[in-house]
Amino acid sequence: MHDYASRRAKVAARLREEGLGACMFRDSEGARDTSIRYLTGQPGDALLVVSAEGRSILTAWDVNMAKAMADVEEILPYSDFRRMPAEAMAGILPRLGVGGGSRVELPSATSYPLYADFVEALPDYDLVCRDGGMADFVLRMRAVKDAAELEIYRVAARITDDLADAIESAVRSGGIATELDVALFIERECRVRGCEGTGFETLAAGPARSFGIHAFPPYGAGPFATRGLSILDFGLNYEGYTTDVTMGFARGPLDAKALQMVELVNRAHDECIAMIAPGVSSRDIALRADAIFAEAGMVMPHALGHGVGLEAHESPAIRSREDNRDVLAAGHIVTIEPGLYDPELGGIRIEDDILVTPSGYEVLTRSRIVRL
Repeated sequence: MHDYASRRAKVAARLREEGLGACMFRDSEGARDTSIRYLTGQPGDALLVVSAEGRSILTAWDVNMAKAMADVEEILPYSDFRRMPAEAMAGILPRLGVGGGSRVELPSATSYPLYADFVEALPDYDLVCRDGGMADFVLRMRAVKDAAELEIYRVAARITDDLADAIESAVRSGGIATELDVALFIERECRVRGCEGTGFETLAAGPARSFGIHAFPPYGAGPFATRGLSILDFGLNYEGYTTDVTMGFARGPLDAKALQMVELVNRAHDECIAMIAPGVSSRDIALRADAIFAEAGMVMPHALGHGVGLEAHESPAIRSREDNRDVLAAGHIVTIEPGLYDPELGGIRIEDDILVTPSGYEVLTRSRIVRL
């Protein structure tokens, strides 16, 4: 069970440290923020206000759904405030005991026109809207998974592995022959296995389209896993948390360079995973992958990986850019996804989800490059 109250208590403690009376989180169309789910269990379309005294009010668009799913001190219908965020804040702050003159933080993604609405509705408050504020504080909290989240991830990983096995079997038997086949197979089977859906839009690129890092459109009706290199990048959303894996498919006979690409990607995958441990610079891991490819005169045109959680891309980053200062910590779940791409031969990538443990790492998923 998630301990939402403890998570909000950490937010309240941070508010007191920063001299803030309250902060707001907002999830709505065009401004999604899964931190509301992290802090309350509410899947979306709501405002959450947390006070420095530790009380919280959730204002939900679908109040019936919120009462069924959210764990928070008080839930109010958004319609009470004409579904206007500034009006909602004007009503909620006094209800929480946050008086005039208090510093109140708005989400860093707040647009200027909306900020102006808040200023007009809350003339007695000192409004704060900044980078590196409470939104980033919660994102750092989310990066380190607690016991409840790890339990969810182990189930999600088992389902992902079961589906990967089913996909490989269906490709080998001819039951999956097109990009559309594999994408719709994943859409159906993840729900049959108890998932909320896919974690993001499935990317299925057959040999004619795998030269792109992320093929556009993500999948079509063309052939998949025919002669050459194919890429399947997918994730399953289980109780709000997404896995993120990539399977490669290599059907021969292959050009010598294509074979070399497969071998190099597998090598980078294994060697980089072996480097994972608490206190390790994520940039150093990414630089190792770059060095492996550079030895063969090749370049990987994207980052080596990233954190996963309520969103497919979270902290920490696993990339070789000079500005990357992220350091791995126990509780992080990260992807390692080396890939190589050639405009003529296509591309190949493999990706797994890895838990950073106190003593090293645990590989949660069993992705692979399928040789056909």
